[in-house]
Amino acid sequence: MSYGRTFPLWRDACAPVWQDYTRHDFVAGLGTGSLPRENFLRYLVQDYLFLIQFSRAWALAVTKADTVADMRACAATVQALLSEELPLHIRICAEAGLPEPRLQQAEEAPATLAYTRFVLAAGHAGDVLDLLAALAPCVLGYGEIGQRLSREAERDSPYRDWIDTYASPGYQQLCTDMGALLDGVAARRLGPAPEVSPRWGDLCQTFRTATRLEVGFWDMGLA
Repeated sequence: MSYGRTFPLWRDACAPVWQDYTRHDFVAGLGTGSLPRENFLRYLVQDYLFLIQFSRAWALAVTKADTVADMRACAATVQALLSEELPLHIRICAEAGLPEPRLQQAEEAPATLAYTRFVLAAGHAGDVLDLLAALAPCVLGYGEIGQRLSREAERDSPYRDWIDTYASPGYQQLCTDMGALLDGVAARRLGPAPEVSPRWGDLCQTFRTATRLEVGFWDMGLA
C-alpha cells in the first residue's frame, strides 16, 4: 500500500493531518455502517460535483505532462473518473431518488469550491509536479481507505459498494500507476533524491494543504 516512493514521503511529512483524513469519523461511519444515509447522500452529491472539477484538473495534467507515457497515464485517470467513479455516484443517488439532472443542478458547497479551486490553481500556477502534489491525496488516500475498510468494515455495512469500488483491483492498479507516475516525474524534475531539492518543502506544503481540504470535505459530509 506504499504506492511508490514519493507518495509515502509526502504522506509522512504531514502524518497528523493524514491521520485526520484517513481515520475521519465520516470514514469510520462508512466502515461500521453507522453513517446516516442523508449524510452519505449529501457527500455523494458534492463528490459528484468535485469529480467533475477533478477530471478537469487531470485533463490539465495531460497538457502539463513531460512525456507521452505520462500523458497516457493522466488521460487514463480522466477516463476512470468519468467512466467508473461518476457512474457509481449517479447510480447510488438515482436509487435514492436523486437523478443525475438533480446532481448537475446542485450548488457547490464551500468545501467543494475550496478544494477543487485549490487543485486547479496549483496546476495553472505551477508545473506538472505541483499539480500532482495537489491531486495525490484524493486518489491515493481513497485507495488507502478502500483497502483498509475492505478488511475492517462490517460485512453488512450499507456502504459496501463504495468501499468495494476503492478496494477493487482496478482502483488499486490506478493508485499503483499514480505512484509510479509521481516517482517518474519527481525524478525527472528534481533528480534521484527529490527530498533534497529546494522545491521539496513547497511540494510537501501543497500535498499537506490538499489533505487538509480532504478533512474539510469529510467535515462537510458530517455537517
